[in-house]
Formats: sequence, C-alpha cells, structure tokens
Amino acid sequence: MLALVQATFDVTAPVFALVLLGCVLKRLGWIDTPFINTASALVFRATMPTLLFLGILKADLGEALQPLLLGYFALATVVSFLAAWGWAIWRCPHADRGVYVQGAFRGNCGIVGLALAATQYGDYGLSVGGIMAGMVILFYNVLSAIVLALYSPHLEANWRTLLRSILGNPLIIGILLAIPFAYFQWQLPRWLDTSARYFAGLTLPLALMCIGATLSLASLRESSGLAVGASLWKIVWIPLLGVLGALALGIQGPALGILFLYLGCPTAASSFVMARAAGSNAQLAATIVVLSTLGGMLTTNLGLLLLKGFSLL
Repeated sequence: MLALVQATFDVTAPVFALVLLGCVLKRLGWIDTPFINTASALVFRATMPTLLFLGILKADLGEALQPLLLGYFALATVVSFLAAWGWAIWRCPHADRGVYVQGAFRGNCGIVGLALAATQYGDYGLSVGGIMAGMVILFYNVLSAIVLALYSPHLEANWRTLLRSILGNPLIIGILLAIPFAYFQWQLPRWLDTSARYFAGLTLPLALMCIGATLSLASLRESSGLAVGASLWKIVWIPLLGVLGALALGIQGPALGILFLYLGCPTAASSFVMARAAGSNAQLAATIVVLSTLGGMLTTNLGLLLLKGFSLL
C-alpha cells in the first residue's frame, strides 16, 4: 500500500508543486501580474500548441485515435454539462447559474490534465491526451459561451463569434497541423525538432506557475456554498460517475487512467476570464478555480490510488 501511495504521489506532486510554487513566487513579489499575463499568452499562443504538435508528431494515430475513448469523453462532457445545468436551475440564483455550470464542468485539461497524463504515461499520455484536449476545447468553449450568454445581461450568443474563436484557437491549430505529419510520418529536421522541444518545454512550468500565482486566499476565505458545490461536481461527482460509466463499457488500463485525469482535473482558470468578460459573477468563478485546484490535489491522488488498488490501470 505504501508503494502504491508513493507511485500516485510521484504522478501528481510535480504538477501541484509548481502550482504552489507560483503562489509563493507571487507572494514574494518575484512574479507580478504583467508577467502572468504575458506568460499565459505565450503559453496559449505558442508553447502549448508546439507541445501538442510534438506530442502528436510521432504518435501512432492508430493507437492515439481511439473512437470509443474519444466518443465516451465527448458524451461524458456534454452529459456533465447538462447535469450541472439542471442542478444549477434547481439550486442556484438565476444570475449565478452560468458561472456555476461552467465551473462545474469545464476542466483544466490543456494544462493540469495534460501534465498529469504526460507524467503518468509519457509519450502515449501526451499524444492521446493531446487529441482529447483538442477535442474537448471545442465543447468547453461552445458550451460555456452558450450558458454564460443565457444568464448574462451583457453577452449575446453569436454563432459567427463562436466559430471564429474556435477556428482561431492556437491549440486546435497545433493539433490539426500535426495530424498529417503523424499520418504520413513526416519528420522535422533534427535542429528544428530540438529547438521546438526546448521551446515546448517552457509550457508546463510556466502554465502551472501562472495558475498558482492567480490563486487568491481572499477569494478562498469568501467562498460560498455555490463554489463548494461546483467544485464537488468537478473533482468528485463527474470523475466518479464518468469512471463507472467507462468501466461499464469496458474501458480500462491507460485509457481509463487518462480519462479519469481529464474528467477529474480542476476547473480551468480561463473560466474566470470568460465570466468576467460576460459581466457575470467573476468572484464566484475565481473561488471555484481555487477550491477545485486545492481539492484536486486530494481527489486526484485518491482516485489514482483506488484505480491502481483495484488493478484497473
């Protein structure tokens, strides 16, 4: 049992240690808001698309493109969105429903989920996880924009704007560009491949530290029952029910492990940005990010421990 705990801790500790390091560096004043904004933009626009491109470049698409896994993940994402929305209609004030739903279903798959998948399963985790992240970005952006627009007095759902934001997403572009390289087994020149890997190596440290630096103890102290409820949806109920459904379909092994990591990763920090832009309750959105990130340290370890203990991974 101790060996199992150590193996699980080895997967999650490096990721969350960098998140906590970001908190410390921000408190010390070694990094500030302009740095966080610049670094986050660099990660989103350049280093993470490069990381996803390289992860898929040498991928065996016959192995990485798993229709059952991808189809189930897409279905689980939509079902979790609808379930959280139904719960929000019953339990949340009208003005906070959009923020609650987004915080409850929108995971940080592109950063935390991908980091955990890569740490746990190496290139396989990066290639399969990269394709899953690229796919779920479509669902997250579209569904979040819709639910925020429905409950925001300042935002209207416009299909042209949604389509433009989806097609112009650098992460999606990086993934789409990599697929023909992987299919035709094209190779980059060695010098370019090495340079690209150096550049892509900036992604996870920068992104994870920026997440940590954006966490606010003040927002945590002011957290409400709504934030706790949305966080429990994200890091407990959705991964629990999602894994049970996957087991019923026969999904096991590394595929199940990556699916759990993606379903159970904390709420994406981008949910706060979208909530603020929509004129919704940005404080609630920030609190959900904080609570789900802190709680995810426990639930991710516990979930992996249980799955390993039952020999399902």
